[in-house]
Amino acid sequence: MVSDTSSPTMTETVLRAKDLNVYYGSALAVRDTSLDILPREIVALIGPSGCGKSTVLRCFNRTNDLIPGARVEGHVSYHSQDLYGDNIDPVEVRRRIGMVFQKPNPFHKSIYENIAFGARLNGFKGDMDELVERSLRRAVLWDEVKDKLKSSGLSLSGGQQQRLCIARAIAIEPEVILMDEPCSALDPISTIQIEELMKDLVQKYTIIIVTHNMQQASRVADRTAFFNAEATEGGHKVGYLVEYDTTEKIFNDPREQFTRDYVSGRFG
Repeated sequence: MVSDTSSPTMTETVLRAKDLNVYYGSALAVRDTSLDILPREIVALIGPSGCGKSTVLRCFNRTNDLIPGARVEGHVSYHSQDLYGDNIDPVEVRRRIGMVFQKPNPFHKSIYENIAFGARLNGFKGDMDELVERSLRRAVLWDEVKDKLKSSGLSLSGGQQQRLCIARAIAIEPEVILMDEPCSALDPISTIQIEELMKDLVQKYTIIIVTHNMQQASRVADRTAFFNAEATEGGHKVGYLVEYDTTEKIFNDPREQFTRDYVSGRFG
């Protein structure tokens, strides 16, 4: 069970990772990571490939649970509740903390049913037509699809499909939206549309985004976490958090030389 926390104050921590270590089997993937996520902010996780950004992101809604051999040590909390406690339902966690993936993945259903399906599964009893329209409007997609709601979600362009997936996540009324490189498969125009959408959505939702695009992080994020990785004697990489601060600080006056080299393009 996860307690209802629908009206957080702006100074309250929504999500917290404390001394987080993540393993895949016996291999350590991410070590000693601690960061706090405040409400209605966009937080970007940046860093080179293999540094654990997506692994950390998945810890926040327990989708790592779906990976065989994945194991979490340390503490991950949502409004001070241990997300990995014995009494916590992972399905409920994923309802409150939604996920949008790198590649758009609409269901093989109509545009309307892409929105309605998850809401029905979660027991929605209200006006479904109104929910579908509201969700598509929040995702800035309604005007483009309102006359073809019975068409397949797969008939949309890549950028439209990603906005449909965001609308689908919104429809179940989460508080937090996790985005794992949501623009990496999109063209520049669609990317800008998703970025503008994030800026609108953050008025209501907390957003955490993994991105390899530093310009994107600098454009949309309030805070940025820079991760790096080091190779072990066994040859695999272990990710770790180098520093976490306001985006302005990370890009203009970082504390660590590693960060300065990465954001300036000198990272080896």
